[in-house]
Amino acid sequence: MMMKVAAFLGMMMSSAVMAAQYDYGDALSKSILFFEGQRSGKLPSSQRMTWRKDSALQDGADMGVDLVGGYYDAGDNVKYNFPMAYSTTMLAWSVLEYRKGMGSDLQAAMDAIRWSTDYLLKATAKPNLVFVQVGQAQADHNCWERPEDMDTPRTAFAVTDKSPGSEVSAEIAAALAAASMVFKKSDTPYSTLLLQRASQVFEFADKFRGSYNDSLGQWVCPWYCDYSGYQDELLWAAAWLLKATGQPLYWNYVKGNIINFRPQIERAISEFGWDSKHAGINVLISKFVLKNINNFIPYIPYADKFVCNVLPESPLRSVSYTPGGLLYKSSICNIQSTTSISFLILTYARYLKKSKRIVDCGNGVTLTPTRLMQFAKTQVNYILGSNPANMSYMVGYGERFPQRIHHRGSSLPSVDQHPQRIECKEGTPYFQTGNPNPNLLIGAVVGGPDMNDKFYDDRVDAAHSEPTTYVNAPLVGLLAHFNKHPRM
Repeated sequence: MMMKVAAFLGMMMSSAVMAAQYDYGDALSKSILFFEGQRSGKLPSSQRMTWRKDSALQDGADMGVDLVGGYYDAGDNVKYNFPMAYSTTMLAWSVLEYRKGMGSDLQAAMDAIRWSTDYLLKATAKPNLVFVQVGQAQADHNCWERPEDMDTPRTAFAVTDKSPGSEVSAEIAAALAAASMVFKKSDTPYSTLLLQRASQVFEFADKFRGSYNDSLGQWVCPWYCDYSGYQDELLWAAAWLLKATGQPLYWNYVKGNIINFRPQIERAISEFGWDSKHAGINVLISKFVLKNINNFIPYIPYADKFVCNVLPESPLRSVSYTPGGLLYKSSICNIQSTTSISFLILTYARYLKKSKRIVDCGNGVTLTPTRLMQFAKTQVNYILGSNPANMSYMVGYGERFPQRIHHRGSSLPSVDQHPQRIECKEGTPYFQTGNPNPNLLIGAVVGGPDMNDKFYDDRVDAAHSEPTTYVNAPLVGLLAHFNKHPRM
């Protein structure tokens, strides 16, 4: 067993050493540009992804509110606020942690955050009411249609004090709190508004506890059901409010409820993504407690266990890797796990380095901050081209990249090229064709290869060929770090 682990680790390290020095700055620029291709609403004159046009300009009209804006989550035309808010939180964390590596892309990253927070402010404008989705997924998924042509119902769905949705409300609160810090110096009034709203929405999420699965399950499931419970989102939001305000109220909440929610947290200690915030909570809070050994329990042990459950040489490893070295957790959009977990590993490494700590995984295996950073780099390099297929999984980056991504707007002729409306079923031939997509969704990172490093570049194969905002958002931070430290 030890020989196999050593051989696998040697392969990963050799791959990292032999890999070409990637242009992380170029990849960073493109990873942020991708968000412009996902924009919903009235596009600004500064829009660079010019094949996209205005769309969904009547969102919210059925409820007498303005819900224009925000992002389409993936290759469809529905606005799901749960993953949108998570993507926003991770974009904000990327800026807060790695802005020094963003250079001239910093403003574009902040614009990407604001495109979402402007919308999330609209979605939370009324007390005890949080809009959580716009569009009917069943109808939308029955069409292959440009967002500019949508004629499927744009129904707005909300949670209330009578029909709560703590997970989505708390994730929105986390996003607003994180974003408030991004804009604290450049736009203080906007930052103040974001933080005030974050506090209000968190109070609503915590006071009226319950999952939106129960109130809106037929509309949000199976696409973005809450599979891991809402307790992690409540802790996640409180942690971000603590970071944004420093108020004892939130420290007491996090300190008390990490005990109350212990069964839920410990069951998923190595999970992190749009649905599960468990590992993220412990890494985020670790920055507060590393300076005070009396507060180590349980955050640091949890964060250490997360690392030991992931790194390939650890005797406690509980995740899988492809033969080529890609962290593998899911047969559906696996790279979302890769980017989110790698972001946490890198960020925790920075915190450990500052506090001069290492992670002890037992059996003589210790992990230094440098080793954690190297691991994160191997995952980024795999995505950019250091893989058995010798291709980039980011559209527009490198010489070989996916050509047939599962994305309506990218795969259908642009309005510039085909001004006439393309009806619901008229798009089907474009979906089924083996031709490359006519519009490059620059920066989009697809779900990635299967567990054997195989990628078939098939538009119909959504599990591997569809891009999402929550794949790219944590990747932005990773790329910013390696842009500043390319040879670490």
